[in-house]
Amino acid sequence: MDNIMKRGIQLFALLLALCLLAGCGQQGTGQSAGQTVSNGTIAYVPLDDRPVNTDRVVQLAESLGYQVVMPDETLYHTCLDGQTLNPNGTQYGDRAALFEWVLQQEASGCHQFILSADQLLSGGLVNSRSMTSQPITLSDGTVLSEYGLIDRLLEVLGSNTENRVYLLDTVMRLAPTVGYDGFDLGGYKALRAYGMEARPTLSGGDLTVDNIIANYWLDRKGQPVVLFSTSPLPDDVLDSYSDARARKLKLSDHMLAAAKGMDNVRILIGVDDSAPTASIQTSEIAYLKQTMAAQDALLSGADEDGMLAVCRLYEDTVFTGDLPTVQVRYFGGSENASSSDYDHQPLTEIVEAHLSYLGLSQTEKNADLQVLVLTAPADAAQADSYCADLISALRKNEKKGVPTILMDAAKNGYGTAFQSMLVEKTDLGLLMGYAGFYDLANATGIALSNGVARWLCLRQQGTCTDAQNQAFLRTLSESLIKDICYKNRAKIELTSYVKDKLGGDPDNFAATGTDTGAVLSQLQNFMAADTEDVLKNFSESNFISSLDPYRETGLGGLTLSDYQFPWQRVFEVRMEISVNDFTKSHNRFLFFLF
Repeated sequence: MDNIMKRGIQLFALLLALCLLAGCGQQGTGQSAGQTVSNGTIAYVPLDDRPVNTDRVVQLAESLGYQVVMPDETLYHTCLDGQTLNPNGTQYGDRAALFEWVLQQEASGCHQFILSADQLLSGGLVNSRSMTSQPITLSDGTVLSEYGLIDRLLEVLGSNTENRVYLLDTVMRLAPTVGYDGFDLGGYKALRAYGMEARPTLSGGDLTVDNIIANYWLDRKGQPVVLFSTSPLPDDVLDSYSDARARKLKLSDHMLAAAKGMDNVRILIGVDDSAPTASIQTSEIAYLKQTMAAQDALLSGADEDGMLAVCRLYEDTVFTGDLPTVQVRYFGGSENASSSDYDHQPLTEIVEAHLSYLGLSQTEKNADLQVLVLTAPADAAQADSYCADLISALRKNEKKGVPTILMDAAKNGYGTAFQSMLVEKTDLGLLMGYAGFYDLANATGIALSNGVARWLCLRQQGTCTDAQNQAFLRTLSESLIKDICYKNRAKIELTSYVKDKLGGDPDNFAATGTDTGAVLSQLQNFMAADTEDVLKNFSESNFISSLDPYRETGLGGLTLSDYQFPWQRVFEVRMEISVNDFTKSHNRFLFFLF
């Protein structure tokens, strides 16, 4: 009887607390909806027109108070084989028009530039993997070599000390793009295998551009690379592949040399799809690292570099305080192994390199930011425990008000179990950054740039405007929705629908004449069901709206609309995310009564 009475008293006390606290949430974000913050305009030429290189960069910049101007999309659009060509009559971006657009922005008084060298020199990432040197003809008839374009660009932008210029480049990946320039999956696999063969090791004075290129055809013993395959690669294919690599390496080398001594120019080179073993990229990477100036960097990954550059620009030009200390915690036991078959470093090195680029130091306790990383399970029998431990750590951080960035680098090692736990047991809006759709190299750049930028902005401003908060929540929710709801749910269903119901090619609708409208209609149906739990979480979630004092503001939910397939394939999808009006904070309680 005493136990029953005691439980009744506890329950009554809890209900009383709920009533007393029901009106204690914070309303709004501390700044009026009409207030604005302006850190100037960024002229941005993206790697290509995929959302990770366009929408995500714009959202992040707007969350920091920047305005982003970009060229017309037709000037940087990539068309896969069989798709309608761009206005310039090609499958790739308009190099001359883009170059002239950049000069126009500088002439109009813009002083902040984030520019993809692959887009300016090759018309985008995909075309940079197969292009050979071609001159650029400007609208007035002037003809520039690709090296001349680099020189002219840096002469104009770099000579003005008011300018801040962030040039983004890549190390060419091991194979070309399926569905572009005539390559199918078989050709991709064959060339990837060819690229993965280790070449002769070069060091010291022997590590030169000419020697690297000369070794493209040789294995580690200095003999011609031989692949034992039923479908050997024709010599002309290998020649074109090597010519494209040589062009890319020479252009990167020239850009680094031309920018030497320009303190207002920073170059970030991303290693596109790679391999965990020595390959044709190994000497290229070593050479570029030794050639770089102190302010330059080379990181694993490529698609997320625009976001990293935005975060670094804010650090360099706006933020005036001390950068945050970071504690990185791994769950799953595989952090010292290669992050995937497409990364050339283990997880710990990738994360450390990205933190270094952002100027951040790691600590084991009392960190300003925590980064929680889920790796593939080292012991399959412990998979449930790894997930539970991370969720427990995340919930403790929520309770203590510890700003947290989450990266899912498990390569689907837990199926959908972890993501289900994440949605069911945590407050998604409280995350400062999240990524999991891509390999860890990409996920690291996306999650860190989002989370670090948000922390810097809150620390610098105290509170952010409603417009900034909405932009931040759009980019955070886009990561979660695309990873949890699209990649692991709707995309699987949609791929089957295109193949089995429409008899089409999910990787290129144009190749099979697939009705894009029909695919979009089916996507809307799938997403309506597949996003329900995540959207419910956001409608009941809070987000961190102030660090000092710590404050949370309630989310009123999200609305998804206007789905698109930018490359007419199911791999990526664009969507409009609207953030509903903010509310008082939602009260969260943990029940430990009985």
